[in-house]
Amino acid sequence: MFDSAAQALKFIQENDIASIDLRIVGLTGQWLHVTIPARHFTHSHFEEGVGYDGSSGSGFTRVESGDVAAIPEPDTAFLDPFWERPTLSFICRTVTADSKQPLPTDPRQIARNAVARLRQSGIADEAWMAPEFEFHVFDRVEVVSEPYESRVRIVSGEVHNDGTNPVISTKQGYLRPPPADQLHDLRNEIALTLESLGVPVRYHHHEVGAPGQCEIEVAMDTLLRAADRAMLVKYVVKNVARRRGKLATFMPKPVFGEAGNGMHVHQRLTRDGKPLFFDPRPDRYANLSDAALQYVGGLLRHGRALAGITNPATNSYKRLVEGYEAPVNLFFSLGNRSAAVRVPRYTVQPDEKRIEYRPPDFTGNVYLTLAAMLMAGMDGIQSRIDTAREGFGPHDVDIAGQSAEFRSRITALPHSLSDALDALLADHAFLTAGDVFPDGFVQAWVDAKRRNDSQAVRLRPHPHEFALYLDA
Repeated sequence: MFDSAAQALKFIQENDIASIDLRIVGLTGQWLHVTIPARHFTHSHFEEGVGYDGSSGSGFTRVESGDVAAIPEPDTAFLDPFWERPTLSFICRTVTADSKQPLPTDPRQIARNAVARLRQSGIADEAWMAPEFEFHVFDRVEVVSEPYESRVRIVSGEVHNDGTNPVISTKQGYLRPPPADQLHDLRNEIALTLESLGVPVRYHHHEVGAPGQCEIEVAMDTLLRAADRAMLVKYVVKNVARRRGKLATFMPKPVFGEAGNGMHVHQRLTRDGKPLFFDPRPDRYANLSDAALQYVGGLLRHGRALAGITNPATNSYKRLVEGYEAPVNLFFSLGNRSAAVRVPRYTVQPDEKRIEYRPPDFTGNVYLTLAAMLMAGMDGIQSRIDTAREGFGPHDVDIAGQSAEFRSRITALPHSLSDALDALLADHAFLTAGDVFPDGFVQAWVDAKRRNDSQAVRLRPHPHEFALYLDA
């Protein structure tokens, strides 16, 4: 929004801004925030930042060395549409409290490091990304997880109603119009709010899932800006839903038997403004260049390890099952939604040519997800991976309908978070190359995910287990 701190301060003075809200990206991918009365906000905040405890919430540091500082970045500013009083928000970078040096574990810094590594390699000078936003909007979700009571009740007006509207059958929601689609106006409000905040929306529609599944697509942007935009999109989606008395969730698999929510990420590289993924020769598969195929090869070679970053929830692996257009195998194809890498069939112009990596979901930290994918793709280019020799395809078939012998030749994604974390520990040198992901980060990430996610779920009885075993 602003080119400089001075420009931001002038805007604050001239537009009766009441408060300044500083947004901090924690390791788990959630926004944290601290608010300052606008009259106390000065140029020093852009240099010194605001100190906070990096061991609480954000997960950046240990208790004994918790002090860090959040420094607002002028170009990330936006007028918050949800506060009662005029509030200007900034996304922050996190630095050490004393020397103001970049904090190596700050997700935005890791994303910056990945782009710097790309430029140093000479491969390209810009990575362009565009996550797709799939989410559910429910009327109400009641959750109880206690030792003597464990249940979830989901209410959706599109499948539970008073008989005045048609219901949407299981997995039959794709592109449904009103009155079956009851969320058009909500999605429209989300889209127009995002447009007012400078986020170009390509389109929105009802997705496959019957109980309120939606999708919004936004335009591509450079990696760090794409990640910042993703945080803003999630914020707007959740708050518009709340304002309308509903609950929005990006949980990968909230409803058994229905389609889940992925974060398909469109990607391409440019150098000096020229696209690197397009090759016009007629014998080229999908007009993909060597660099594009090698980039795809890097994603697929490291796909199992990537899952530990891009799908870091136990619920992620309830989405990654066959039968729901979710990828479960590491291969690529043209227009094939069962592939981990899909080459969109409609991208025929050089500036449009891109690939789509389909496994990720929004339980990951979007900055880490985009950075990790870029690092895997770069490794593929630097290693000159031959996708055909590696068995990555292209396979223009529905893998689920192929023979066991054919399927055995294709590497599968992990089946659980535990398996994904094991794969990440075994294969993460591509992430730490050039100190993009700091030393020790992967081990700390894996330890935290095992403790807070995998083990926490494994130790608790599941409600369906009572249906299976109560009469044992």
